Amino acid sequence: MIYVPSRMGQLNRRALLRQLQKLGVASRADLAKALGMSQPTAGKIVDELLELEVLEEVDMPATNQRETEAVVGENALRGRPGRQLRLNQSAAQILGIQLGVNETTVAGLSLGVPDRDEWHFTFPTGTSSSSSAKNWEQKLRASAEKIAGEKLLGVVLSVPGVVDESANRVLFSPNIHWTENADLAAIAKRIWNVPVLLVQEERALALGYQLTNPGSDDFLLVDFGEGVGGAIIVDGRPLAGTLPISGELGHTPVLGNHRKCGCGAVGCIETLVSTGGLLESFTAASRRKTKSWAELNAHISTNGIKPWLAQTLDAAAVAIASALNILGLRRVIITGSLTELPAAVMQHLATNIKAGSMWAKFGSVECLSAPRHRAAGLVAVGIDRLVVPEAAPKKMLAGKSFR
Repeated sequence: MIYVPSRMGQLNRRALLRQLQKLGVASRADLAKALGMSQPTAGKIVDELLELEVLEEVDMPATNQRETEAVVGENALRGRPGRQLRLNQSAAQILGIQLGVNETTVAGLSLGVPDRDEWHFTFPTGTSSSSSAKNWEQKLRASAEKIAGEKLLGVVLSVPGVVDESANRVLFSPNIHWTENADLAAIAKRIWNVPVLLVQEERALALGYQLTNPGSDDFLLVDFGEGVGGAIIVDGRPLAGTLPISGELGHTPVLGNHRKCGCGAVGCIETLVSTGGLLESFTAASRRKTKSWAELNAHISTNGIKPWLAQTLDAAAVAIASALNILGLRRVIITGSLTELPAAVMQHLATNIKAGSMWAKFGSVECLSAPRHRAAGLVAVGIDRLVVPEAAPKKMLAGKSFR
């Protein structure tokens, strides 16, 4: 395939930014060497991205005097000071919104990879009533009064359910049905008047994990919370099928489970292993009034894995192991509520995932727990689709163009 110069230039920009995401901080020479680019080509891309405030220069830490003098001398030969590059951390350039089942969180995000999720504003998402979209917009507008939008490149909105990201539309949301009929992108655009991108929430989590764990290019991420969902990364990219749906592990039916799910089906696994499902089972097993998450945590710490919990975890393990077998993956990342419970829960789940995985009979299967990195995932989407989109538009970022 022959690429025209503008296309090749865009590919080089994407490659350079991804390399800098992995390295965190690097010199022009480091980037050119890692990518196999000529130093003039890498320098030109860096200068463009500095002008657009996508990158920023920082003072190089003087960890070793001889090493520092050598690098400064090398830069001096090129007529540049001894400074290194990183993604801009000095200003919020992407507005991140997480629309959750119970609450919505909002934050201004810099392009630098955030170490942890920190949300500036939180408000209740709302019920399934017909007025929910209007109420949600009003609350979102109130938060906008405290977030300047002059330098925003765009809004990236994380939403649960089945999401057509190319059309910016929620097709089906078992736990927040009102979003199916709401134009969330149009609502956000009315408030900030910048490009708006919708991203499926598990996909954002997977991209966030990948961004904060360089080298993690093949894995299945499964998140447990109000629901259960998954996302797949293969060869460093989200798995894309012909339909805008993947990773819906939470709606795997479990024989003998008669609980009704928000999707309309009966027996979905998320009715058992979501936070609400676990509490319902715990309450039924203890034959007492409604229990809290803290009580469940304390109960497991004291009594270990009881039969009702073992059966639930085993059902989840079967679904996850089946997905690994079908996808041909050997690594699963668990995030969310199950990681908050005593270590015995993750140990039980991991043991049964490996028992059901075909690859475990020939090699090793990893089952790791990790914190949620949704903010990092929203930044990753923003960089990939706003800063250096695959199809480069004639003009980018506040009317400036790459030439």
